[in-house]
Amino acid sequence: MNPAAAARLAPLIGELLGSPLPFRLRAWDGSTAGPTDAPTVILHNRRALRRLIWQPGELGLADAYISGDLDVEGDLATGLARIRRMLAGHVTVRPAPRDWPRLLTAAGRLGVLGPRPPAPATRAAVRGERHSRARDRAVISHHYDLSNEFYELLLGPAMAYSCAYWTPEATTLAEAQAAKFDLICRKLGLRPGMRLLDVGCGWGALAVHAARHHGVRVTAVTLSRQQHRFAESLAAEAGLADRIDVRLQDYRELADGAFDAISCVEMGEHVGDREYPAFAARLFALLRPEGRLLVQQMSRGRGTPGGGAFIETYIAPDMHMRPVGETVAQLEDAGLEVRQVEALREHYTRTIDAWRRTLEEHREEFVALVGVPTFRLWRLYLVGSSQAFGQRRMGVDQILAVRPTPDGSAAVPATPAQWYG
Repeated sequence: MNPAAAARLAPLIGELLGSPLPFRLRAWDGSTAGPTDAPTVILHNRRALRRLIWQPGELGLADAYISGDLDVEGDLATGLARIRRMLAGHVTVRPAPRDWPRLLTAAGRLGVLGPRPPAPATRAAVRGERHSRARDRAVISHHYDLSNEFYELLLGPAMAYSCAYWTPEATTLAEAQAAKFDLICRKLGLRPGMRLLDVGCGWGALAVHAARHHGVRVTAVTLSRQQHRFAESLAAEAGLADRIDVRLQDYRELADGAFDAISCVEMGEHVGDREYPAFAARLFALLRPEGRLLVQQMSRGRGTPGGGAFIETYIAPDMHMRPVGETVAQLEDAGLEVRQVEALREHYTRTIDAWRRTLEEHREEFVALVGVPTFRLWRLYLVGSSQAFGQRRMGVDQILAVRPTPDGSAAVPATPAQWYG
């Protein structure tokens, strides 16, 4: 065993990054290198480096962390944030072709070379034509059918896996989610007897809120069997089964419009880039004239329109996010009139941090439910997501639109004052 693995790795890493080693490195032999006042990255074994040789970049790092081959000492969020700040301007992740001979020679001397390590079992495994109905069902099932018990523990009584709305009065996660539900209902102008379509209804929390507090009849659709089962039970327990029709159905199969209002909360990201115009046109067709649509949807900058390698491999394959302006344009191209866009980016950082605290506080329970690799996957996912929203690499917005009548009537209040109560 080489007694100075860290010392031999440090200059190589620094050379690849174009800067001195920005973190402290502790190798599998106990040797260390790098600044003492920086976060410590721990390589528990040679397999951690082997993963990076076979899969350089974000995905190799994620594989190594989820597998337990690599760790960041202390609080993961604090460590990753500091490392990212220290790496500012030095973000070369993949070695250039000219670097490989030197890297492989060094790896051989350290005993790192070997067969490709197996990928963690937590990776998504979906096949078929992208955004075919069968593949979309498999993608949704991979993430949302993990376990209702897992999501109940993570999300709390609100059972809402989307950005909450934190107001001065809403100081807990449950209160902030209820505030979000009510904001959506007010923007949609819901009144007793109206028909609401909730596309991608999750575990049914918005449907129950709208039926209970606004007296509407709800058609709620999801592709997740676990969500469908839970949402049906939730509606029945609330005494609202006669007003909430929960369907295990693709939105493309809906044929019973026209609805007075449609909500689509963080489902549009799963539709796909090429498919989004048809999605927007379908929503338009399902609305009655003067009916309103509320889309709550995540966005990314123009240079990073997809979900990223980690998200698309582990969380939501085929996810596509675009700048919010492009989504607005596509909704209007479908014939809808966009009346308001409200950015909720900071709200999402706070929401995700609440989920992450729950994950850490109930570690043993989560591990018992889903195992250590899935726990580590979710820790990494939530930490990375919080930082992405906090650092403005991602956004989330509520987009309110209406289907105007042929003569231009929209029946939308002239000001949004009543939406905010």
